[in-house]
Amino acid sequence: MQLSRKAQRTKTVLVAGGAGFLGSHLCETMLQAGWRVICVDNFLTGRMENIASIADRPDFRLIKQDICRPLELGEPVDRIFNMACAASPPRYQADPVHTTRTCVIGTLNLLELAARNGARFLQASTSEIYGDPEQHPQKEDYVGHVNCIGPRACYDEGKRTAETLCFDYLRMGKADIRVARIFNTYGPRMDPADGRIVSNLIMQALERRPLTIFGDGLQTRSFCYVSDLVDGLIRLMDVDPNPRQPVNLGNPGEFTILQLASLVRGMTATKSGLKFLPLPQDDPRRRQPDISRAKKLLGWSPKVPLRQGLMRTIGYFAELETAQMIDRRRQIAATVRSASGRLQNLPA
Repeated sequence: MQLSRKAQRTKTVLVAGGAGFLGSHLCETMLQAGWRVICVDNFLTGRMENIASIADRPDFRLIKQDICRPLELGEPVDRIFNMACAASPPRYQADPVHTTRTCVIGTLNLLELAARNGARFLQASTSEIYGDPEQHPQKEDYVGHVNCIGPRACYDEGKRTAETLCFDYLRMGKADIRVARIFNTYGPRMDPADGRIVSNLIMQALERRPLTIFGDGLQTRSFCYVSDLVDGLIRLMDVDPNPRQPVNLGNPGEFTILQLASLVRGMTATKSGLKFLPLPQDDPRRRQPDISRAKKLLGWSPKVPLRQGLMRTIGYFAELETAQMIDRRRQIAATVRSASGRLQNLPA
């Protein structure tokens, strides 16, 4: 019996924000699993170096486009991961209107694409849904404590509205959607200049600069290594039946920012001191996921302990710092050679 065209072709996944920190790891993992991957990114925060190792593969396609514009792929797609949106406060606050548009209009465009293709859809939501929480640890049934007019609202409320759209599409039977609420994630390919706490502290330590602590440093975060998070995302996308409810993905280990800074200082052997700055408005005081739902529905829990993940991440940033130093030295040498040549050619 002859197979249908759909049965014959390689299954295709679209990763919006695929050149970003999380998106690039997801693209790589899906390629390894035998999927054809379409990466969509406007490179506002995504970076070409994140996808350099896979960019030339025949089963990888890159589309440079903002998801705020409707996508015309010209080919069918089976699954869609929406990882698009700046996730660090300095980046998403730099253009708050665009951040809201990405969360709302961008998500709506991708949901429409999923509906047209009958594609399964996963929304990368966030622990920022919970705001500065009054419940600890945070469970998925907690409705949050969010300031809808504050400087973080473009992201917090944008992601909340995106979840609303997703579950409306699910209830209306228009698309098979899943929603992951992602807690702080770290690892190789983080942008060293994106303003997140892990990359900030590591880069400051490697450069022997004071480590910046906002507030008193007693606020807490839970840090999930990137490979664990990607595993959770794929499990949520794959699970049947549809959970029909959001699922927290993060590491339930809770650390103060001072504890994190102490770990980074010890692991980089830096003598850098601490520099305390005022706590930004609406910055959450405590953040820890309750992952009971992920354990029950997905059989998922993180495996990489913080010290081990930090060691890998510090190694990545150290190599990056060395490469940048070599590039700077080459640029200086080229400038010196050019200047020397011009001097030699001057008339006596």
